[in-house]
Amino acid sequence: MPVISFANPKGGAGKTTSALLLATELAARGAAVTIIDADPERWISQWAKLPGKPDNIVIVGDVTEDSVVDAIEAAEEASQFVIVDLEGTASLMVSNAIGMSDLVVIPIQGSSMDAKGGAKTIRLIRNQEKMSRRKIPHAVVLTRTSAAIPSRALRNVSEQLRTGGIEIFETAIVERAAFRDLFDYGGTLSDLTATQVSNLDKAIQNAREFAGEVVAKLKAAAAAREVA
Repeated sequence: MPVISFANPKGGAGKTTSALLLATELAARGAAVTIIDADPERWISQWAKLPGKPDNIVIVGDVTEDSVVDAIEAAEEASQFVIVDLEGTASLMVSNAIGMSDLVVIPIQGSSMDAKGGAKTIRLIRNQEKMSRRKIPHAVVLTRTSAAIPSRALRNVSEQLRTGGIEIFETAIVERAAFRDLFDYGGTLSDLTATQVSNLDKAIQNAREFAGEVVAKLKAAAAAREVA
């Protein structure tokens, strides 16, 4: 089953939010999902303790550098999708998870600091590709973007990435109150109501489009492997 890792050594890049949005959207489509919560802050594990966690999402926490590989392998046997929310550092755990991934998603905000963190992740991916002698599909997702006009910094980062030949998701994760509410109240976006949070319909559409693009990239990667 496909393993999707979310990685960026810079903290606060939007890894956990992006990972949770993907997991809940896949679960809403009926898929069995395991989230490996490898972030020391354990935000997803805390979310799971709140009301409303879908039954088809399993959370695995307390993983270490020594246990992460076994945890991912076990999750692959049990679930249709494995999502790994990695710690915000360039560690052996991160490298091991990247090496087992079918897709690495690199969340980046529109800042040079986030872009530098993303560059570190891409170097880790390149190293793992050499060690495993296989291509590891990866792409940047821009996070916490404005629903209005993109900032000059965001446009600059996007241009730098494209110039460097880095694939970017067409779907950016927009800054939405609904995404923050998941960590305060638990559950999924569909559990919220328009009276509780503004622009809920747009938040739901954003999450669906992101999940759809992730699935499309996984299918494209699988097709490329078959051709090779």
